[in-house]
Amino acid sequence: MRISAFRRAHFNAAHRLHNPAWSDEKNRAVFGLCNNPNYHGHNYELEVKVTGEVDPETGYLIDLGHLKDLIREEVEERFDHKNLNLDVEEFRDLNPTAEHICYIIWQRLRARLDEAYELQVRLYETPRNFVEYPA
Repeated sequence: MRISAFRRAHFNAAHRLHNPAWSDEKNRAVFGLCNNPNYHGHNYELEVKVTGEVDPETGYLIDLGHLKDLIREEVEERFDHKNLNLDVEEFRDLNPTAEHICYIIWQRLRARLDEAYELQVRLYETPRNFVEYPA
């Protein structure tokens, strides 16, 4: 039986959208308020979807406690109450857009999950703006 299981999580983080190859004027024109040199923050909501076959012995697709621990270790501990530009290695040279944050989260979780599982990550930057990988 194929089924999907979901786990939600939350983290708060600051960032600045900025392309160092562009002028200050172009950065302001493209990123607007998100280019604030003093950064700005979001209350991110994360939804992780794991899909696969139910284990006939346990009745589980995945132990949700294990998934909770992976999300805590790979996302919450790394990103919560951090300045993504300054405190998270992956964003030292990568603009921390919602798209990039979502993809980095997917990569980190994918590396820790059994390949038998399909993985999808949805990241809400605001209640109305969200991204999903893979699409």
